Amino acid sequence: MRRLKPLVLALGLAGGLPAAAAELPAEIAQALQQMQARLNRLEARNAELERQLAPAPALEDRVKQLEAANAKMEESLTSERLSQDEPEIATRLKAVEFQALGMQKQARMVESLEGIAAGVSFTTLAQRASSGATTTGDSESQLSWRGDAQVSLPGGSLGTTEGSLFFHFRMGQGEGLATLNPMFSVPNATAFQLGAGTDALADDASPILAQAWYQLSVPLDDRPLDTSRQHLEVNFGKIDPFLFFDQNAAADDETVRFMNLTFVHNPLLDAGGAAGVDAYGFTPGVRLAYVNDTQAPLGWGASLGVFGSGSGAAFSDSLKQPFVIAQLETSQRFFGGLSGTYRVYAWRNGRALHHDGVTLEAQSGWGVSADQRVGDGITLWGRYGQGAQGNPAFDRALTLGAEFSGNYWNRGGDGLGVGVGWLAASDSYKTANPGVSGAEQLAELYYRWRVNPQFELSPDYQFIRRAGSDGGVDDAHILGLRAQLTF
Repeated sequence: MRRLKPLVLALGLAGGLPAAAAELPAEIAQALQQMQARLNRLEARNAELERQLAPAPALEDRVKQLEAANAKMEESLTSERLSQDEPEIATRLKAVEFQALGMQKQARMVESLEGIAAGVSFTTLAQRASSGATTTGDSESQLSWRGDAQVSLPGGSLGTTEGSLFFHFRMGQGEGLATLNPMFSVPNATAFQLGAGTDALADDASPILAQAWYQLSVPLDDRPLDTSRQHLEVNFGKIDPFLFFDQNAAADDETVRFMNLTFVHNPLLDAGGAAGVDAYGFTPGVRLAYVNDTQAPLGWGASLGVFGSGSGAAFSDSLKQPFVIAQLETSQRFFGGLSGTYRVYAWRNGRALHHDGVTLEAQSGWGVSADQRVGDGITLWGRYGQGAQGNPAFDRALTLGAEFSGNYWNRGGDGLGVGVGWLAASDSYKTANPGVSGAEQLAELYYRWRVNPQFELSPDYQFIRRAGSDGGVDDAHILGLRAQLTF
């Protein structure tokens, strides 16, 4: 308390200084003056700090500029229109917003298109036949093209059962080589033209609806279809029967592999005409199949198809006396675990065409189709067909071949294929044509050069001996060049 007395006294007398200074002792008066001087310095320092903390004009201008820019940005972001006068950050924000909206639209579109698959291909083939191969005795050159568009759509589901729709459109021009000597084989399997023969509409490239069918897949083990080990398949509509019967991994597509129809399908069914499909290779029908993959990768299946034939295939008659085919197939592993597929089938057609080209008759037969990998890039394949009833032009056919992958010469997308065929004339055909004996023999060699993933070029050579089993005709040499675009 004694220390506070001088301070209280100083505060009490500060207001009376200097009047009271003369009455105070000299020490006290001097202390008070020092305190007064210090107080004055503190007040001056406080005033200086206040001046320093006061906003300068430049700072005030900067604050106003920021406030104006913020207001402009808020106004800009409320509009969807982009302007060159907008701040960079506003433009970038809008760009991000637009991109996000675009991604949302794409996601909605992808969701709506889920399950849809489509493909388009364009095939052009130029061929030249030697003079000995033609009826005129002169060499012949022909050009043809074909376009195919295919669309697969989801066809609804119920539980684990799933459906799908398939549509196939085809167009083209050019029937291929027209003056060849009569032969069992067909050198140009890609040729497609509206009409046939003298009725061909050479200047009409209008597309047709080649196929339109529905497939219902029914799992039999209470699993989703993609994991099911057993299921049923039902197809009905306008169908290419060779999509489901007589398939072959190395000899099944004339647009990328063999060009002669003899090597594309079983010669008795297709080139020989036993299937009885329409002029373009399609027919209405129904297929029922059972698939068992419980021992995958090994598996087996059984299928039955009933299709219209003759005029019924062209929807101009009833489906009586149809083309009926049944097939058993199995997938196996041989040669150190390499895959192979083996098929055996039998057929009957109540309205097949006699070799005279006029008479309808019942024809039946059986066949096998096999393909087996024997190396990382080598696939062997073969087919055999045997007629059992009727009078086709040839009633026995054997085709064998191989395809080699370009991996062996550092061209993984390329392929080399070779095939040989033997088509034996039937007894009734030889009786009707006394100059005919033995069998037509043929060979084909092609090289598929992949220019890019969508474009391939394939030079091709075909040799045909004893065309139509006629030993009196010259050997035929046919050169071809195929261009294939696929998307």
